[in-house]
Amino acid sequence: MASTYTDLGLELMATGENAGTWGTKTNANLSLIEQLTGGFLEVSIAGGAQTTALDIDNGALTGTAQQRVIKLSGSISGNQIVTFPLLTENFYIIENATSGAYTVQLKAASGSGATVTFATTDKSHKIVYLDGVATNTGVYDTGFGSGDVTLTGTQTLTNKTLTSPKIGTSILDTNGNELFLLTATSSAVNELTYANAATGNNPSFTASGETNVGINLVPKGSGVLQGNGSALKIAGKETMWVPAAAMYGPTTNPADAALVETTATRPDLKVFDFDASTQQYTQFTVAMPKSWNESTLTYQVYWSPSTTNTGNAIFGLQGVACADGDTIDVAYGTAVEVTDAGIGTVEDQQISAESGAVTVAGSPAAGEQTYFQLFRKAADGSDTFTGECRVLGVKIFYTTDAANDA
Repeated sequence: MASTYTDLGLELMATGENAGTWGTKTNANLSLIEQLTGGFLEVSIAGGAQTTALDIDNGALTGTAQQRVIKLSGSISGNQIVTFPLLTENFYIIENATSGAYTVQLKAASGSGATVTFATTDKSHKIVYLDGVATNTGVYDTGFGSGDVTLTGTQTLTNKTLTSPKIGTSILDTNGNELFLLTATSSAVNELTYANAATGNNPSFTASGETNVGINLVPKGSGVLQGNGSALKIAGKETMWVPAAAMYGPTTNPADAALVETTATRPDLKVFDFDASTQQYTQFTVAMPKSWNESTLTYQVYWSPSTTNTGNAIFGLQGVACADGDTIDVAYGTAVEVTDAGIGTVEDQQISAESGAVTVAGSPAAGEQTYFQLFRKAADGSDTFTGECRVLGVKIFYTTDAANDA
């Protein structure tokens, strides 16, 4: 009986055949197995639109389809078809190394089996499998190729879905520069949820996790939080201007309300004059904003000297808060003083330093009325300014802990 051959060209010798040549033929088979499992061949398919047939040569090493790796090369000027013999059942690594923006199709020599096509710009590797089905041998893309993700490679992912990926410490931009830095928190339960939006709606960042979760955005150094290129108003230190016109003199030891003319048609000074020898007072009241954190306040005194003296003037401010139903006949809190020296020129603007922290008595809470009393400590030996202090107003500094008064 004569030898037969497999679909990949290996010789199957019959019993009693090839006396004296079994060694040679066996070695030839082993060489062909080595070539089928690890061989490399470059095949030129240069030219216009055409079909290039790869073949299997029985018992030989010359078949172009008897290699594991096949590199298709050459400059192509039309779409190409590369065929494999029917009944071929094997894996191949195919590299499309051609130049020219044309397709390269892999298929069986005949029949209607599946095919694999390199797109016009796809110059990559593909691992394909031929199923060896009679008359309709199919060629299938295994999905593995030069575009596959590796553990250490730097690669671009296109149209990939990442479900719950674990990211280390940063996300980089296309230039390798830091875009986001990520800090892991042990046992975290709160997070940000980003949602895009359909036409006419806005995308959103939403705090998620527990029932009540805020969002903390922290600028660095002197940086500020911005929206559309402008600084955003956030909770923090705020100011409130209280002019002399909004003040009133108490029944006991009031400072003198006055209107001081500078030069006709120039700014007049609406003031309270505080005496140089007697401790006098003014009062004012404010319904503090709900966003106030009900903590301490500070203040500055805006005033103008009545003389050229440069001695020190000492001012004090104290406050008390009253809730609905509280008596207003209540003592003010501890006064906090601030000292400012006369500037030496009459009718000049003077602004004191910011005071220390003023604690408002009465355990202030949202919605309460706060009463303030301003005085000059004229009888104190450290108050050496010899003229009247013409108080134009007071700037109150307070801290908010809410974005608005809702």
